[in-house]
Amino acid sequence: MDFRRRKRPPLEISVTPMIDVVFLLLIFFMVTTTFNRQTELKVSLPQAKGVEAEKQEKIITLLIDAEGIYYISADDGKFHQLVNQKLSTLRKALEQAAGNSRQIPFVISADGKTPHQAVISALDIASDLGFKRITFATKNVPGNS
Repeated sequence: MDFRRRKRPPLEISVTPMIDVVFLLLIFFMVTTTFNRQTELKVSLPQAKGVEAEKQEKIITLLIDAEGIYYISADDGKFHQLVNQKLSTLRKALEQAAGNSRQIPFVISADGKTPHQAVISALDIASDLGFKRITFATKNVPGNS
């Protein structure tokens, strides 16, 4: 009878598969963290401080209220609502107000709750017509100057 113990080969733990799993977990967490940060974006809108602009001889002012309704300034300084809210009507009103000159300052005065599409549409029409001096009217924020 053979009572000797047989020699077992030494146990080895292969580290290679464990390293692969750790790298896969690392890549997974990096990708999911990137997506998570995109959903946590916070927008901080700028405030305007400064001096009032110099008075121009003629300025075209487009007023857009909270519902996205367009009003355009006339020569008498009063705002008049457009007949309808079609973009073609806005284009015709801007062409009529500007005449042949596209160097006249064009000011967009939009309510804080105005739909973005109304402002973007007005900008697109103004740029298509060739206006070069387009600005936005802001309310001066009291505080540190």
